[in-house]
Amino acid sequence: MSPSTILLLIIVYFGILFYISHAVSKKDSGNDTFFKANKNSKWYLVAFGMIGTALSGVTFISVPGEVGAPTGEQFKYFQFVLGNAIGFIIIAKLLLPLYYRMNLTSIYGYIEQRLGIYSYKTAATIFLISRTIGSSFRLYLVVIVLQRFVFDYYNIPFALTVLISLALIFSYTYRGGLKTIIITDTLQTFFLVSSVFLTIYFICSSLDLSIFQAFETVKNSNYSKIFFFEDFISSKFHFVKQILGGIFVTIAMVGLDQDLMQKNLSCATIGEAQKNMFTFTGIFVLINIFFLSVGALLYIYADKNGIEVPLDLISGKPRTDLLFPEIAFNHLTLIPSVIFLLGLTAATFATTDSALTALTTSFCVDFLGMDKTENLNKPNIIRTRHFIHVGFSFLMFLVIVFFNSINDSSVVGMIFRVASYTYGPLLGLYCFGLFLKSKTVKDKLVPFICILSPALTFFISENSKTLFFGYVFDNELIIINGLITFVGLLLISKPATKATQF
Repeated sequence: MSPSTILLLIIVYFGILFYISHAVSKKDSGNDTFFKANKNSKWYLVAFGMIGTALSGVTFISVPGEVGAPTGEQFKYFQFVLGNAIGFIIIAKLLLPLYYRMNLTSIYGYIEQRLGIYSYKTAATIFLISRTIGSSFRLYLVVIVLQRFVFDYYNIPFALTVLISLALIFSYTYRGGLKTIIITDTLQTFFLVSSVFLTIYFICSSLDLSIFQAFETVKNSNYSKIFFFEDFISSKFHFVKQILGGIFVTIAMVGLDQDLMQKNLSCATIGEAQKNMFTFTGIFVLINIFFLSVGALLYIYADKNGIEVPLDLISGKPRTDLLFPEIAFNHLTLIPSVIFLLGLTAATFATTDSALTALTTSFCVDFLGMDKTENLNKPNIIRTRHFIHVGFSFLMFLVIVFFNSINDSSVVGMIFRVASYTYGPLLGLYCFGLFLKSKTVKDKLVPFICILSPALTFFISENSKTLFFGYVFDNELIIINGLITFVGLLLISKPATKATQF
């Protein structure tokens, strides 16, 4: 598919999103709409739209790419996904009832009431840093694909590609916010899910395989191993590490993250929010099976047709993230290429638009106190929100340009690695608040604990082989981070008063 065709499709795609945004926000573009979607979202729309937000371009490209990575990952990611599913159920049963009972706009309002203002600001700051980094990672992955297959053709520099992408996302989110996103993400998730199934169909057709033959081919290939029970000490792939990492990364990155929780809180009742979470969990697990299957089929197709994993233009090393776009754009016919492009675009922008809205909401509520103002929809307050939205868009631009300079080979591993350090203190804060109800903390000391904890976690991770007889950490590192934070809070704890004991 030519760069001009790809560019035209992107323009048409965003034209549709602009139209939806205009239609949704023309009646009401106030802050209540932006922050909470007027608290009347349909649970099934939220559930379906959350699939697109949770999966992102990382799942679309990086997860299939890792199936055939030289490190022998195969389907080990599915162990992590099973941990995710357990984490989602814990969120639905433990955290959502708490958030609804307190009628929160920002979920970090719980920390304010339970532990104090310094703890509250610390939690919100951790989210802002974590989500900015995580969402920038996700958008970066897609931008490098667009740069390689489209914008290099027009000699457009990488930084300008990033700027254009963020400007497009900003333009359809800045007015309607969450209300717009719930509608647009439903559409984008449809493109994403359709793309996965249709990609499998077209690859099977190219390999002259029926769906059942493809299943047998994948099962009998060198890419289909799911469960790893070998070498608990030194292997990152071990089942226990992946399950535990999946559970706690999910609790932190979803249950303690304003982004995905903001969508849940837009449902009218706790019952609808829980229904949304259970439905979302089932679809999430199923769709990841198909993503991994796409990865196996891509490598089988590449082996049959003599296609090498593309080299990174900067490092010169094979980059598995680029195998899917390489095959889609250069080796399959026009229709599969279009389907891939729609799926990739939908997956990534569904994540980024949601993140920008959540970041803006958190800053406006947690640091500017907009939820406490008498009239949330005053023109000057709405104008301030617009400035904040612009500010976070520009911040993500700077972070992505920085990522490009360090240029890591696989984004999916890096995302969860960073999450172990940035989200760990949030995990410790909420565990302390939820499970030690008789205690509170010396509030002013909390920021120091939350800075010290990731630093100690990094030290432990880097020296784990020496300290723990060859043990190597993977995503379960977040548990260590959360535990260190918890112990630190315990050391600065004091008896809770009646006002903070809940």
